[in-house]
Amino acid sequence: MWIVRLALRRPYTFIVLAMLIVLMGVTTVLRMPADMFPQINIPVVAAIWSYTGLPPLEMEGRITSQFERAATTTVSGIEHIESQSLAGVAVVKVYMQPGTSMASAVAQVSAVSQPILRQLPPGAIPPLVMAYSASNVPILQLGLSSPTLSEQEIFDLGTNFLRTGLATVQGAQLPLPVGGKVREIVVDLDPQKLFAWGLSPADISTAVNTQNVILPSGTAKMGALEYPIVFNGSPSVVDGLNYLPLKKINGSIVHLRDVAHVRDGYMPQTSLVLTNGMRGALQPILSAEGASTLSVVAGVRAALPQVQATLPPQLEVKPLFDQSIFVKGAITGVVREAIIAAGLTGIMMLLFLGSWRSTVIVLISIPLSLLVSIIALDQLGQTLNSMTLGGMALAVGILVDDATVTLENYHLQRSMKKPLGRAILDGAAEIAVPTLVSTLCICIVFIPVTLISGAARSLFIPLAMAVVFAMLTSYFLSRTLVPTLIRYLLGKEEHGGSRGPIAWLSARVERGFERMRGAYGRALQGALHHRKVFIVAFAAFVIVSLCFVPLLGRDFFPTVDAGQMRLHVRAAPGTRLEETQRLFGAVEERVRKIVPADELDVIIDNIGVPVSGINLTLGDPSMISSADGEMLISLKAKHHPTAEYVRALRHDFSSAFP
Repeated sequence: MWIVRLALRRPYTFIVLAMLIVLMGVTTVLRMPADMFPQINIPVVAAIWSYTGLPPLEMEGRITSQFERAATTTVSGIEHIESQSLAGVAVVKVYMQPGTSMASAVAQVSAVSQPILRQLPPGAIPPLVMAYSASNVPILQLGLSSPTLSEQEIFDLGTNFLRTGLATVQGAQLPLPVGGKVREIVVDLDPQKLFAWGLSPADISTAVNTQNVILPSGTAKMGALEYPIVFNGSPSVVDGLNYLPLKKINGSIVHLRDVAHVRDGYMPQTSLVLTNGMRGALQPILSAEGASTLSVVAGVRAALPQVQATLPPQLEVKPLFDQSIFVKGAITGVVREAIIAAGLTGIMMLLFLGSWRSTVIVLISIPLSLLVSIIALDQLGQTLNSMTLGGMALAVGILVDDATVTLENYHLQRSMKKPLGRAILDGAAEIAVPTLVSTLCICIVFIPVTLISGAARSLFIPLAMAVVFAMLTSYFLSRTLVPTLIRYLLGKEEHGGSRGPIAWLSARVERGFERMRGAYGRALQGALHHRKVFIVAFAAFVIVSLCFVPLLGRDFFPTVDAGQMRLHVRAAPGTRLEETQRLFGAVEERVRKIVPADELDVIIDNIGVPVSGINLTLGDPSMISSADGEMLISLKAKHHPTAEYVRALRHDFSSAFP
């Protein structure tokens, strides 16, 4: 019991230690990342291959398969490989074993991509190789729309101005916008005029590439000054390209305008986004690995007004599907339940102990134990999330055990007329081993959690750590801080003669508890006298209970009404983007008939395949062509249960779209 003697000899040491725990704990809580769930690290290295115009079947046979064979031969630490081959682009995702060095994996994938270029179709270029975690999902969507700006202007502003302005937000990851039209300079050829002048499309391409150039030309020294020389053959306006000379025939120069027309246009559209029926674009925002969802969203919202000031006033940028709202709600809910649990625990302690001083001592150990647990979790790289906070809320009820037993044994020793110091030491010595065994038994319960693998391991290990750290801290405080507080707060407290409303209420509760204990004793005695009947009844109860197990649903997470619905719509293979848009319009019309307008916030139609392979990698891989897409429906804060609308929509769609 040396540590108890040390606490009594050096009380200020442990009081200062408690103050230090409060200071460090509050600081840790303020800077600790917060998220809905613990970080689930699924290491992936993606290789994004591009070959414009190549059909999906050819992409799979000539590029994807070649790379997969080379990767499985050379790259080490592979768990499995997933690939998606679309028109002109292929995304190969190499899932790595947990603990694999991602820097080494990226280097190996990049290295194996170079030698196989000789085996690929002519003109194939090396892939874009990037590492990411498969658990990354968008935490915020920015809807870009305008009643006056064109789709290519919206996409251009989102790509070159909005993204660059938000790229400085710490922890934010911004792929290219989805939807819109990718701006490009288009040369529309006239086949008949080309034939008349004896030119081919290759001649046009060569002429544009050789004349529309900017070349470094050094400097010119003239007198005391040195002037940079710029050889700029690129026109300042798009129309200037129409005047590029192509060929001289019979003394006449054939210009580009004679056989074609150059205009500011866009690539063939493969992705379409509509916000409440208005065409626009969608800028997804993801959180980088280890970043806090709350911090990233707050940073984006804080930077958005400054970025919007640099954009045309006709462009509307609206934050949509903010996941931080649900993170705050989940964390607030867990914290609220923990506070309620602590309050109820305090009331029970007050009723049974009959002393507000004893109750204060017990309640002081709860926040201190939780703060130490938070500090330890932060040092191990964990976050504040529903699992870690849930573990702490789970531990609130049992954190008081060590301190309560210490207090009760102290009162027992004082009732024997022992002096204060001797009562504290003897009381602590008698329960040292039993309380340690009790604490360790609770901690040992969580050891099987370490045997879990996969995503469940990442979820439940933090919960177990939160409980174990809090329990061990509770035992340590019951050996150090609790004896110190007993000495200062209970030294002059009367024993056996307490008066007042609290003591009176405690006595009433104690008498009621004694009556309940007597009734329990009689019931137990009756069960022991009729053992066979009791065993049969209990066995029947267990069997009947097991019969209800098949009726229970199964899910990885409990269902939460987030006020959002997501529909995946797929038309017949080969359907054009415009036809798929009409189908989405019909679906949206059915949705608006079922969901009242005063409860509907926004409907976003995301149709087709994103133009960037990065979006294919980080986004939803279920959309594979212009024939399918997803509809995101967000309800307002006050709405009927979302599950009711889901059931109604399923029933309506089954008849409207058989």
